[in-house]
Amino acid sequence: MPVQASSSSLLIRYAERPEARLRVLCFPHAGGGASTFASLNRALPSDVEVCALQLPGRGTRRQEPPIVEMAELMEALGGELGAHEDRRLVLFGYSLGALIAFEYARALRTQGARPPVRLLVSAARAPHRRIVGRTKLGQLPSGEFVREMTRRYDGIPEAILKAPSALEYFLPVLRADVQLVESYRYAPEAPLECPIFAFGGDTDPRVPPGELEHWSVHTRSAFESQVFSGGHFFIQSDRRTYLAAVHDAIAGIVA
Repeated sequence: MPVQASSSSLLIRYAERPEARLRVLCFPHAGGGASTFASLNRALPSDVEVCALQLPGRGTRRQEPPIVEMAELMEALGGELGAHEDRRLVLFGYSLGALIAFEYARALRTQGARPPVRLLVSAARAPHRRIVGRTKLGQLPSGEFVREMTRRYDGIPEAILKAPSALEYFLPVLRADVQLVESYRYAPEAPLECPIFAFGGDTDPRVPPGELEHWSVHTRSAFESQVFSGGHFFIQSDRRTYLAAVHDAIAGIVA
């Protein structure tokens, strides 16, 4: 079971690893929580500490009001800036989490904190390539919201769709995260200094494989991309291959 980093922190650790030389900070997809990255924690070497963002409105923070503005989230995460100076840092984001990880990397730079040594982004268009639709999904009535999220992303597990009580619990979290995505507006800045690794699914209708290359303009360093079998949630359909690729991207730093 993951443990809370502190009573006020938005981050939780999967295990206490005081001797770890590298910390991987993970940001989940819309509707996801810290448990999303439990399998990643198991796949990485023992000298790597895995932490994950646990947004208000879910898990142990269920009673807290959700964050629906990217600027508000960055302000909340401001208390974490500089908290990772003790070891090298990798930022890893999936879908919505990729945008959060990208903005967090830029916030670290703005504050003069130790920069990440890698940025790993998955199932996400580059920030300057995002599609901003006229219809705000986060404001749709529940039935229409569920249909659109299922059609566009296949993002609601079948078990939840079939269980009204579970769906009632899950929808406010997913809706808040969608509003968080829709509040995001990209502002140009200088490219990051760290390498970027971009991962995608070969049948993802929202992030076609060709879109991954556009992340390259956001780094002055190396860029790599890799495509896996599956749609937007290839983290599930091609989990083993995907985890191996993430492992390789990270393990080389501590080798």
